[in-house]
Amino acid sequence: MLKSNAERKLKHLFDGGDWNVYEPNILKLGVGAPGTDIMAANCDNFRAATDHCLEREKRENQSLIFQYGPPSGTFEVRREISTYFTEMFQSPVNSEDLIITTGATQGFHLILSTMLDFEGFVFVDEYTFMVALDMIKHFSTLTIVPVKLNDDGVDLRDLEEQVFKRRFQSKKKEFWGIYYTIPTYHNPTGILFSPEVCRGIVQLARKYDFLVVCDDVYNILSYGEKPTRLMSYDVRTDADFGGHVISNGSFSKVLGPGVRLGWLELPPRLKPIIDGCGFANSSGCFNNYTSGIVGSLFELKLAQKQIAVAYEAYKERMLATTQVLRDELPACCKLVSPTGGYFIWVRIPDQLDCREFLKYCLENHKIYFIVGTRFSADGQSGKQFFRLSIAFYPKEKLVDGARRLCNALKDYIVKH
Repeated sequence: MLKSNAERKLKHLFDGGDWNVYEPNILKLGVGAPGTDIMAANCDNFRAATDHCLEREKRENQSLIFQYGPPSGTFEVRREISTYFTEMFQSPVNSEDLIITTGATQGFHLILSTMLDFEGFVFVDEYTFMVALDMIKHFSTLTIVPVKLNDDGVDLRDLEEQVFKRRFQSKKKEFWGIYYTIPTYHNPTGILFSPEVCRGIVQLARKYDFLVVCDDVYNILSYGEKPTRLMSYDVRTDADFGGHVISNGSFSKVLGPGVRLGWLELPPRLKPIIDGCGFANSSGCFNNYTSGIVGSLFELKLAQKQIAVAYEAYKERMLATTQVLRDELPACCKLVSPTGGYFIWVRIPDQLDCREFLKYCLENHKIYFIVGTRFSADGQSGKQFFRLSIAFYPKEKLVDGARRLCNALKDYIVKH
């Protein structure tokens, strides 16, 4: 048993581990984080926003930014967020529906903690965000139920079958079950759920009274026609509307993960649950100071400028990388070409194992990616898949890396 903690003096989340994208000797195509170049203007932008915010605090607001904030976050900040995303999504985002969080990770943890019966079920896509799986597993009495995923989103028939078999009446929490998904530019597959699938999810949620949690961190990274987000299908004027969908958003992919700022968008019957929970009653707004700075960042139009820079960089990287893969992947492999987001999902022949291919790539080509098994609930399914991320490296390095990866795969298939 350890009797003391070692001070590791790490500089970032990836420092000292297999995912260290700042390690120059290995091309790490696994990490879903913005590159250094994308965040290059942040120091100057945030300095300007901080000065703007704190001058007003001192002049007009009794420095209340340093006080416990209102549980949902200040109206001014929520108004800036709602205004921007209403225009971006081309559908209403109401400030009164928002709760400021420290990011989508905290948002999901809050939902699990406050809304789901601890003897309940979490339905997930058969491949899904691995950290979400890790979080759910910390709630050891919850049961994770994988659901089949098709090219246009979750398999509605399988979802209904799984839900029907497990539904019960919770006497402790608002919901007996949650369906967690990333419907817009899915992680890890890059899939965009079709309108028919989105409508079907909402209909099933209303029929069986389960909650749909949309991890919506990639919604604005659309490189073609803007999609309609799943939450928009839970229409409040419908006769059977009950409020079964939550959108969980974050600025981590576009302003920087170190900012630690996100938001939950909740229907009227669910927002009071978060506003009145112990977390909020104890701390008030979960990120009062930083949200104030980001509010000024939007007022000064610096946030919009930064998001546009990130968007153009990601778009260029995605289009260039997928083009190389379409041209040079072996014919026996399958590629999902996303129309947005961060990730590319590649399938190799079923008789091969991506875990072994990863070892081969590291030893012979110094390329790292994430194998499909990491995204499955059982940790074993998905050996024929791997995920690539276009977020961190410049286009030229991604193109070279994709080309080298294709050549490595061709060689590996010949040898095996």
